[in-house]
This record gives sequence, C-alpha cells and structure tokens, in this order.
Amino acid sequence: MILVTGATGQLGSAVIQQLLKHVPASQIAAFVRDQTKADHLLNQGVTLRVGSYDDTTSLEAAMPGMDTVLLIAGTDEENRVRQHQNVVDAARKAGVRRLAYTSRALSDPATLVNQLMNGHFQTEALIKASGLPYTLFQNSLYMDAIPQFLGGNAIFERGINVPAGQGRVALALRSEMGEAIANALATPAEGNRTYRLTGSTAYSFEDIAAALTSLTGKPVTYTPADPIQFKSQLIGRGLPAVMAQRIVGFITDIANGQEADVTTDLETLLGRKPTSLTDGLRLLYTL
Repeated sequence: MILVTGATGQLGSAVIQQLLKHVPASQIAAFVRDQTKADHLLNQGVTLRVGSYDDTTSLEAAMPGMDTVLLIAGTDEENRVRQHQNVVDAARKAGVRRLAYTSRALSDPATLVNQLMNGHFQTEALIKASGLPYTLFQNSLYMDAIPQFLGGNAIFERGINVPAGQGRVALALRSEMGEAIANALATPAEGNRTYRLTGSTAYSFEDIAAALTSLTGKPVTYTPADPIQFKSQLIGRGLPAVMAQRIVGFITDIANGQEADVTTDLETLLGRKPTSLTDGLRLLYTL
C-alpha cells in the first residue's frame, strides 16, 4: 500500500494519476484534509484517509498497513518542520517500510537568503534520524510557476523585470515531477535514495524572454531589477513587507545560483527527456 499525503494538491494529484498506471487503485491511499474535494479519487477506487499534519490522531490512524508513505511538503512554511515531524513520528510508530519526501534541489542550503527553504533540509534530517528507510525527491523550481512568478500575460507588454541577475534555473513541469515520483514509488525500494529532479537544462531569464519572443513574435525583454526597488514595488502593489522580503530572498537565491544544478535523475525516471523550455511555455501560456 502507498499513502500519498496532500493528495488533492497539484503535485499529489499528478503522483496518484501516474501511480494508477502502475498499481491497482486498491493499493493506493490518499491523505486529504477535505473529503469533499476527493470524490474523484474515491470514484477511481483510491482509499481515503482524512486528516491534517497538525492532527496526530488522524495521522496515526492513516499509517497502519502502509508500506510506503509519500510526504508532500506542507505549505505552512512557518510550521512546516513541526508538522512534518508529526508525519515522521506516525510513520515510525506504524512501522512504515519507506518514507518519501518532496524536498528542494538547492545548491547550498548553508548560504540561502530565503531561510524558510531550510525547513526542507531540516525535514530531511528528521527523516534520516528516524531510522526509517527513505527516498528523498529534491525538486527544482516548477516551470508552471513562471507565469505567476513573472506577472502573467503582463510581461508581453512590460517585459520581465525581477532581481535575478544572470541566475539560471533548471525548470521542469510539475506534472513530469509527479510522474517521475510515482515511477520511483511504484518500484520496490532498494535502500535509501535521494533523487534530484531537475530539468535537463538550466535557463536564465533572458532565455525565458527569448523563448516567449520566439513563440509570440512579440518582443519580450528581460531587465534585471534592483532588489530594493523591486521590494518597494511589491509593497506598493499591496504585499506585506514580510512577504515582499521573502519573494526578494527567493529571487536573490536564483541570482546566486541556488537553482542552477542539473542532473539526469528526472530524465531517468521518466524514460525520456523532460519537456523543453519552449514547449513548456507554449503549454503554460496556451500559445
């Protein structure tokens, strides 16, 4: 049995849909907060477990009988590590045979500007300390985030203006990350494994601008922004100062090369090359 947490989220949904191609639905369980959002999973024969990372009773009830548990990182960044500890404790108590976790592929956790990302590496340490067999999926930035990250279709009028310098990102589609994760989970565990799931190429924001220009025939430019001015612009748009600083930190990490690592792990698990930047942007912007 494989339990997928965060099962109605975008990554969790992608994992389950791919798992259904490999194993019977009766061998898949979904841990969800809101059962009403999981009717489609029930209709596919997937078992539901209802609860949350804060509800230790629901976690302990969900774990018995599970061979593999996929912990998809929680979205509550401030409380993430504590919540993940609850999942690890419940999995250990139930004697789960493999605990998997969706972490982040960042070059040097010790020099991160966006300190909230450290929660992923603290969780990795918790999992390793638990003594449970583990599989870690360190994921690169989703290509799917680019439209929202850059301001949607407004970039076709004003261009791309973020403080990312010449930083590069090994972008990959979320759906292909989910597919790769499912492929790994459907294979019997062979010791502890860490996969770094990245695109096959690291792209700069100049590359993104050039790809969008080519796809649309409209010139899209990239102009590196000043971090202080960029933060002021974000606050001017109504974002709280704390959130604005978090976004600046995230983009500064890109400028510093934190997202540039490239591996072949995603390609290996997919059995093909990941979707290219041009094809991915064509899909995401419906061009």
